[in-house]
Amino acid sequence: MRAENTPSLGDMLRSLAFYSVFYVGSLALVAAAVAVLGVAPARFRALADGWSAWHRFCVRHLLGIRIEVTGALPAGPLLVACKHESFFEAIDMPNLVANPAVFAKAELMRIPLWGRAAAAYGLISVAREEGAKTLRAMIAAARKLSAEGRPLVILPEGTRVPHGQSPPLQAGFAGLYKMLGLPVVPIAVRSGTIYHRRWKRRGTIDIVIGDPIPAGLPRAEIEARVLAAINVLNSGNALNPGEAE
Repeated sequence: MRAENTPSLGDMLRSLAFYSVFYVGSLALVAAAVAVLGVAPARFRALADGWSAWHRFCVRHLLGIRIEVTGALPAGPLLVACKHESFFEAIDMPNLVANPAVFAKAELMRIPLWGRAAAAYGLISVAREEGAKTLRAMIAAARKLSAEGRPLVILPEGTRVPHGQSPPLQAGFAGLYKMLGLPVVPIAVRSGTIYHRRWKRRGTIDIVIGDPIPAGLPRAEIEARVLAAINVLNSGNALNPGEAE
């Protein structure tokens, strides 16, 4: 019997096809998005969202991974707090949240071409070590985007977390929640065991959109409720029975 973490030949072939097709297509889409910024900005967002749609297409048809979503986002200004197990949910966010404005690490914004496109799309740079002035600029940008009707999205764990683990939320989450004064919608994602690996596996990525949590709660309560909600999928195996090679 094949060991749990040993890739099958099918895993490797599907992953190689995915890497080849997705990244070549990504380069073309990102370059096109940057190119249209100066000449046809109205088309920019369609290209940017197209990158996320292209990723999901490749995940489904090249990797053989199903995506199952339970729940839906309510209308109105929101702060969306999403579990972070792999790059999947970060890239897939425009498929889950219409026109999202995402808090992202500052170093991601320095990636050639992609960083410029990300800034134009509305990603909010998070520089954790740069003091109060940078924090004020970040909050001002977030409020402006929220006022435009865009949901704000944060990965409150701050980095990718292996499936089954639930570390405390980053300290900045509660402060952001307090300053923005928005209800929080938690999203639980189970993607790490099949997607966050060199040789990706067939299976199902489960996504659960939770009930809104009101604004104005004390720090301990909002942190506890969000932590519990984004980790509701921690039990069980993301690879469904019968889907192994």
